[in-house]
Amino acid sequence: MRTGIYPGTFDPITLGHMDIIRRGAKLVDRLVIGVTTNPSKSPMFSVEERLAMVRREVAAIPGTIDVVAFDALLMTFAERQGASVIIRGLRAVADFEYEYQMAGMNQQLNNRIETVFLMADVALQPIASRLVKEIAVYGGDIHRFVTPDVNADVQARIADAGLGRGV
Repeated sequence: MRTGIYPGTFDPITLGHMDIIRRGAKLVDRLVIGVTTNPSKSPMFSVEERLAMVRREVAAIPGTIDVVAFDALLMTFAERQGASVIIRGLRAVADFEYEYQMAGMNQQLNNRIETVFLMADVALQPIASRLVKEIAVYGGDIHRFVTPDVNADVQARIADAGLGRGV
């Protein structure tokens, strides 16, 4: 069984993430979505909330998809999951530079696990969770970037936390 890992913070999960998940699930027998916390990012949602959100969003995607939290080196997590492939999405040149460096470092840590890059759908390339949150906090419409349920989650979080900074 070929297992692939698609790691990220998914804060929140976007249509761009969903595109990579759908396509990545076709490349492996089992896709593990690794939900982590990046210390350099300020999460809107807790790990538990993101796990639940991602599970809900991927439930209808065909294939074996597991959603797992992790707080370790990616290659350590991949080894524990029995993965042979890391799946990463690319949107722009800036993504490539970062991902190229990470793939090289990961190869040094474990050369038995390959990194596969999937180009984001052209219509979804500008979408980034960070920008989705910023647009939402400032009262912008994010419905073109996330599913209706995720939109509702983000709007509820903004209202609950008093984050809205509309016009």
